[in-house]
Amino acid sequence: MTKHLLCCAALLSTFCVALAQPPAKSGDQKVVVQGKPEVTPPLPPPDSTTDGTVAVGGQKIAYKAVAGTLTVGYSDSYDAMLGLDGKLLPDTGMNPPDPAKPEDAPATARMFYTAYFKAEPAGPTGSTRPVMFLYNGGPGSATMWLHMGSFGPRRVATPDTEHQTAAPYSIVENPYSLLDVTDLVFIDAPGTGFSRIMGKDKEKAFWGVDPDAHAFDRFIRRFLTKYDRWNSPKYLFGESYGTPRSAVLSNILQSQVDLNGIVLLSAILDFGNMDEGTRYNPGTDQAAALAIPTFAATAFYHHKLPTQPPALEPFLREVESFALGDYMTAMLQGSNLPDSQRQAIAQKLHGYTGLPVDYLLKADLRVQAGQFEKALQDSEGITTGRLDSRYKGPDMNRMSEAAEYDPQSNAISSAYIAAFNQYMRVDLKYGRDQTYKPGAYTDSNFQWDLRHQPPNGPPVGQGEGATNVMPDLAATMKSNPKMKVLLAGGYFDLATPYFEGNYELKHLPISQALQSNVSYRYYESGHMVYVNESVLHKFHDDVAAFIKGTESGK
Repeated sequence: MTKHLLCCAALLSTFCVALAQPPAKSGDQKVVVQGKPEVTPPLPPPDSTTDGTVAVGGQKIAYKAVAGTLTVGYSDSYDAMLGLDGKLLPDTGMNPPDPAKPEDAPATARMFYTAYFKAEPAGPTGSTRPVMFLYNGGPGSATMWLHMGSFGPRRVATPDTEHQTAAPYSIVENPYSLLDVTDLVFIDAPGTGFSRIMGKDKEKAFWGVDPDAHAFDRFIRRFLTKYDRWNSPKYLFGESYGTPRSAVLSNILQSQVDLNGIVLLSAILDFGNMDEGTRYNPGTDQAAALAIPTFAATAFYHHKLPTQPPALEPFLREVESFALGDYMTAMLQGSNLPDSQRQAIAQKLHGYTGLPVDYLLKADLRVQAGQFEKALQDSEGITTGRLDSRYKGPDMNRMSEAAEYDPQSNAISSAYIAAFNQYMRVDLKYGRDQTYKPGAYTDSNFQWDLRHQPPNGPPVGQGEGATNVMPDLAATMKSNPKMKVLLAGGYFDLATPYFEGNYELKHLPISQALQSNVSYRYYESGHMVYVNESVLHKFHDDVAAFIKGTESGK
């Protein structure tokens, strides 16, 4: 998955055992290794618990926030030998790892999370209140975006569609927090944020479609145990790459945990539908078709259409029909497409996207998102945003074929990173001496294993095409036929076009009866729909209604 599907990149910090330490704190275990200095195994920083309040819908909600870590093992069998403190249980029969050789220890991930529990008379322990697990995507992104932008009790206020002025940034009370209907757990993926991976072959153990989902499965089960939440209604919320994670994770969980619902924001389940892939996978025109409605929405927003329609959504319904109808019919003909029909399709595309007919013919009627971002406002020297195509910025290179940066990412990234670091260290009192990594992308060892074994499919390495986790979500829905799915997206998202996710959910290999368990919500925003505050208000209400309608399990 390209960096464009992510929200940000970040610097990584190294993690090692200190050879000279101050006197051990309570709980540290000093070890003397023959012929070597005394060393202290690295222990996770202590959890931090703070109290706060937030007003949502006129209701003042008191909550407890816990910022901390849970350690998971690289496999189910090794994970079962670890206590909640991440140490080997005393009856495992295994020797503790040699602290002088941490690189030889079995791989583990210390996963950072921030949990918000609504205060109740009996406290958060033992509650049957809903709990939602939220994460961003990447792969390789931390979850500060959802944490500081969507449903947490505090959010960073950024101007919609504009580049945020430099610090100081505004961290405000969030009247759209979901704490009115559910407890919230924001999770950083292994190797991102304050999460760390350690041990032998640690990258292979956690950086891949299947290893990543297994790590989240183990984290969630450990969380349910630590906080006595096994009997709570449970929800997954994933954004971007978090949506294929949710599909795979839900199928892994379902052997022990039936979910009440899954929220998919800015979804991609079949990587063959990435429009950039058509350059290297010719003959697969479906991806190009699924991007056209987002091109149309973007041209509508920037007033680049030859004739401006009166309203967006009726216009998009027309474009969707064209994309899967006349356009796909023409594309399937390949070189047999008559010139007259080629010209007619180019004229139609011009009317729907604003791109010149000559440009469309030169592109063989197949325009990739990066090319569209550069071409739409090229006469003005403007690059159109990718994650949110309402944003725009000056071209980096007037002669480039495709966009060379994303104006939306540049507009808000610094604000989110600064706000998260300030909020976490000052308000939640966690991580003062640690480095927070917004992403793992600049790690020299970062490489994501896109291989995946679908349910009842061939083993990894035998017969893969593009990664496709639609069978995983379908298997979960068949195994748990009362679970509901909410698909949400932004009309102005060129990274994971809204019509792509719509297409994938409507092509899940499930019965028509199970299709009724899927609901759809679309907004006039981009990949991160919540950066538009008016949309965030609607999004809160839609997700809250989804939870209220499913928490009984009926």
